[in-house]
Amino acid sequence: MKIATFNINNINRRLPNLLNWLRRAKPDVVCLQELKSADDALPRAAIEKAGYGAVWNAQKTWNGVAILARETEPVLIRQGLPGDISDTQSRYIEAAINGIVVGCLYLPNGNPQPGPKFDYKLAWFKRLHAHAGRLLRQRVPVVLAGDYNVAPTGLDIYPTKSWDDDALVQPESRAAYARLVRQGWTDALRELHGDERIYTFWHYLRNRWPRNAGLRLDHLLLSPDLAKRLHGAAVDRSERGKPGASDHAPVWIELADSARRAAGSGRSKPAQRPRKPRSATAPQGRKSARRQKP
Repeated sequence: MKIATFNINNINRRLPNLLNWLRRAKPDVVCLQELKSADDALPRAAIEKAGYGAVWNAQKTWNGVAILARETEPVLIRQGLPGDISDTQSRYIEAAINGIVVGCLYLPNGNPQPGPKFDYKLAWFKRLHAHAGRLLRQRVPVVLAGDYNVAPTGLDIYPTKSWDDDALVQPESRAAYARLVRQGWTDALRELHGDERIYTFWHYLRNRWPRNAGLRLDHLLLSPDLAKRLHGAAVDRSERGKPGASDHAPVWIELADSARRAAGSGRSKPAQRPRKPRSATAPQGRKSARRQKP
């Protein structure tokens, strides 16, 4: 089972990019962020024609999240993150797909900081922590995928001081992410790529894509039972370099049909770090734990 997350950064503007990627990559489940579309303007027909059922939590101009499922209909569980009835921003949606609970999220950016936007980011993180804990206690397979707007460690941002004041790298943001993971979640991409520098976002400004001056902001967190099935993980970097691209690239994981199959596959070992992690300065030429070309 292939599950992906993709901050599309305006679904209508980048619909051709999205449809081409869906045809090529054939993910079974896709979590989309930053739809930036009113509900009545969503490209529902195009997504259906591409072979995907969908559930949506749209918001005009800003935010917006969706979950797509190939050749099936996601069963909507909730729209919106619980814990604050006054929060009307479309940043979370949750659905059941083939026995897995999928949470798609677009965590607040938090800039400028300090200030109200950063306070909102940390409060949203606190609500996510509470909800994620409840999901773990239910002992069901869960993936929480999306744009977390956090570069968790120094490995998740290119060597620079230019972002030091940004909300994406503040100690409070990183501590909130680390606290979430410590509940018992597995950061899938980091789990299979050890200490490799690997990025998912490259700002449009200052030639950052050609310079590979990126950050890892898009994460898939797996509950313990799904972590045992983790079979592969990669960033589809080439999508970022295409005309009209989002400033994010799709990130995907593969889950084996069962923990037994994953353990005996002879391919990527699930939920284990490489025996000899690559150094922090290792080049980014290889992005998939299955040794696929980028």
